[in-house]
Amino acid sequence: MSELLDRALNKGVVVWGDATISVAGVDLIYVGLKVLLASVDTAARLRSDACENAAPEMEAAE
Repeated sequence: MSELLDRALNKGVVVWGDATISVAGVDLIYVGLKVLLASVDTAARLRSDACENAAPEMEAAE
């Protein structure tokens, strides 16, 4: 069990879900949920990777 948790924290796990409550075919409430489970080091690495990947796109837009 600890090996599974260690692997999940090192790689990062994303849980993504949607729920809609409707009555008579009319959507009343929509809830979207996105959860990232990762260690602090993994989250920092993922964030820096995302920033590096976004930088060329932002330069091209200017």
